Amino acid sequence: MFKKILIANRGEIALRIIRTCKEIGIKTVAVYSEADKDSLHVYFADEAVCIGPANSKLSYLKIPSIMSAAQITGAEAIHPGYGFLAENAEFSEICEEHKIKFIGPSPEMIRKMGDKAFAKETMRKVGVPVVPGSESIVTTIAEAKSIALQITYPVILKATAGGGGKGMRVVWNEDELGNAFQMASTEAGAAFGNSSLYLEKFLESPRHVEIQLVGDQFGNVYSYGERDCTVQRRHQKLIEESPSPIITPELRQKMSEAAVLGAKSVNYEGAGTIEFLVDKHLNFYFIEMNTRIQVEHPVTETVNNIDLIKQQILVAGGEKIENLPKGINGHSIEFRINAEDAENGFRPSPGKISYLHFPGGFGVRIDSHVYNDYTISPHYDSLIAKMIIWGTDREHAIRRARRAFEEIRIEGIKTTIPFHKKVLQNKYFLSGDYDTNSIEKLFS
Repeated sequence: MFKKILIANRGEIALRIIRTCKEIGIKTVAVYSEADKDSLHVYFADEAVCIGPANSKLSYLKIPSIMSAAQITGAEAIHPGYGFLAENAEFSEICEEHKIKFIGPSPEMIRKMGDKAFAKETMRKVGVPVVPGSESIVTTIAEAKSIALQITYPVILKATAGGGGKGMRVVWNEDELGNAFQMASTEAGAAFGNSSLYLEKFLESPRHVEIQLVGDQFGNVYSYGERDCTVQRRHQKLIEESPSPIITPELRQKMSEAAVLGAKSVNYEGAGTIEFLVDKHLNFYFIEMNTRIQVEHPVTETVNNIDLIKQQILVAGGEKIENLPKGINGHSIEFRINAEDAENGFRPSPGKISYLHFPGGFGVRIDSHVYNDYTISPHYDSLIAKMIIWGTDREHAIRRARRAFEEIRIEGIKTTIPFHKKVLQNKYFLSGDYDTNSIEKLFS
């Protein structure tokens, strides 16, 4: 097992990884930008190295600086967390060349599954249901029009690289397609350095449900059940829960078997997520695979009594998966608390936190890197904290979440707390009657 791991990330996920490493007995190295010199991950790591200025391109995305930090500290492995370089095949490759273990899939795996068109074709070949659409990259507007005519409108254009809603456009008729194609392509090129697009049928009123997987170097791949990530704004998740309110035990088994089949077909290693859309008839369709740990992984940990970061590290160290699935226990909901003005279009709200109090008690977990007088930087993601609630069932978890939101206090900046409080009283959320486009009816 590794003696020292460098964490190539910041904020709550860096702190999350440090905690697991300490419990295993592994030394940690934090890297940080000048803007993050007062961050908790810097304080709690065994060593810390400044890798550049606030601009992430000159720090957290600058591979030579991170590799230098690993070499001068003697780190044997690098955990990329999520975001930044977590799904960067070049970074994984460079780690391999320098005999430093990248805690994640191989460069080849990241390239294959990071290309959505390739991933979709791979899943189709092994019998995993996929959304009807182009079999590969769509290169011209004329080609896009031809495919759209076959699968019927509405359709959606998606960037083949990247995520988070960038390079994505819904098209309702042929008149809109040309302009949407150009806009999506331009946006994808600017965001990911790859302007390639693919096209698929746009499913109306879908649920976003993903299956958490872990695979090891011995060919084993296990499913730890689903997460429902349907509460979204502009394709950005706000609330996640496990199990999904709409998934039956029979459907869970089918989706899990499909996800495991897809991952095994590419010899997947590490923690990963197969994402599906589920329509109102409970048909499910593969949309993409994330070859990393996800922001919402704690809900799966909570209902499975498993440390997914530990599983990642053990698998990377050549060990078999130690904690096999035993079935979901209870219900867990994660609320993303962001520095955003939820009542004014979710406008970013960076600044200093003048007062902070997090809730506690049984079944309440807080993953956060902030504290009193901490300054939320405008340079990075606006996530302040993740509040993860466990209950014996969904109703119990919702009651406990309401109690927790009565206790939480974050002053000095605007946050998404008012949004979450409204959702927890909303009849559509309580009944489970919503989809990925329901943000308006949930926030009312």
